[in-house]
Amino acid sequence: MAAARGVLYVHSAQPALCPHIEWAVAGVLGVPVDLTWTAQPAAPGAVRAQAEWEGRPGTAAAVTSSLMAWQRIRFEITEDASPGIDGSRHAYTPTLGAFTAVVGASGDILIPEDRLRNVMLMATQGRAVLEDELDRLLGKQWDEELESFRYAGEGAPVRWLHAAV
Repeated sequence: MAAARGVLYVHSAQPALCPHIEWAVAGVLGVPVDLTWTAQPAAPGAVRAQAEWEGRPGTAAAVTSSLMAWQRIRFEITEDASPGIDGSRHAYTPTLGAFTAVVGASGDILIPEDRLRNVMLMATQGRAVLEDELDRLLGKQWDEELESFRYAGEGAPVRWLHAAV
């Protein structure tokens, strides 16, 4: 059985990119991928899909790297925490680029101590506003941009993807 699992949300993509997205995800999982695409009301002319997946730890990061090549899509992928391994959340939008966070077993974003110390130092030196930097570390801009796409996907079909073992 696979050691990691999570959910892939392709929030918006042009229909012509769908086979390329499926191919990119299949390349990471090692099995054919056939997502169910539905209209994305938040972006007329675009489609969306979501799938739960199982694979090796690090699969979410690998899928993110692969999908970022298709710069005109919006997506998120999560990897649940598993024994001895923190989870992760990755998001991508064409305007903001990539966001990655470590996620603990309770689902909270975990910010490494050295990143917190760095933003505190930048704020103390007047090079940054602490609240803005903390929002960035928590992915606030990505959440704000993706929220309407998430809402539009409620009730959409979910498919399971299993990696080759």
